[in-house]
Amino acid sequence: MSNAAPPIPTSATREATWREGVPPPLPGAQGAGDWWRVIRRGLPAILILLLGVLLILPLRGVERLLHGPRRPWTGPHVQIVCRLVLAVIGIGWQCHGRVMSQPGAIVANHSSWLDILVMNAAAPVFFVSKAEVAGWPGINVLTRVTNTHFITRDPRLARQQAQEFSDRLRAGHRLLFFPEGTSTDGRRVLPFKPTLFQAFLDEGLPADLAIQPMSVAYHAPEGRDPRFYGWWSDMELGPHLLTVLAAPRQGRVTVRLHPPVPVAGETRKTLAQKTQEAVRAGLGSDILI
Repeated sequence: MSNAAPPIPTSATREATWREGVPPPLPGAQGAGDWWRVIRRGLPAILILLLGVLLILPLRGVERLLHGPRRPWTGPHVQIVCRLVLAVIGIGWQCHGRVMSQPGAIVANHSSWLDILVMNAAAPVFFVSKAEVAGWPGINVLTRVTNTHFITRDPRLARQQAQEFSDRLRAGHRLLFFPEGTSTDGRRVLPFKPTLFQAFLDEGLPADLAIQPMSVAYHAPEGRDPRFYGWWSDMELGPHLLTVLAAPRQGRVTVRLHPPVPVAGETRKTLAQKTQEAVRAGLGSDILI
């Protein structure tokens, strides 16, 4: 079996991708001014990420010795790194609400590769993603640094993966899911898939387990398409990344953490419905029904 990394996702590789509507053009970086902004923003962002990786390796080693599987240090470390990257890119952000104190997970709407930075900046979280994302160039660096939990769609591995999931929840890891199953243009919330909530109903999980909804609303730079930060359909990562970095002005993003929904007494369908309603309400006037 080849060990080569998969290519950037296209219509042939991005399964179950949302493709409604025609995405805005991705001009990338065209003139000298555009390339200067790409360098001025992109180079510091890369340096911060590299430094973050170099620092997190020994930090995680000591953390493992003292705290075992828990992540009391590296979670906040990743949070600081992502805040710095957003700052040098120039994207403003604000967060309303607090992360829940009890064990559980967070579910959110999914709009862009920027979600990795934005959601980690808002709270120490660990993403849950399909295994093939681990090989996407560029994205794979961020997912590894943020200790993403990868899952494989293979029934033969279901029991093993359920155990790994339970172990991380018991260790206090705040896992983050995208129940829509795909990214959108950032202007809507797709129906949450109830099957993704089944893992929270395992009898072996803590009795006070809860799921906290998170709404993430991107606001495009003035004069740009409202879907400017959305990454969906067959949009390629490279041109989208360059288009964002080359923008003369950046926009902002608002994160809202809602009250957690206790799992006890719920079904996977009611959990999906309640969390979806909270996420949708959190986007307010930014959403299209």
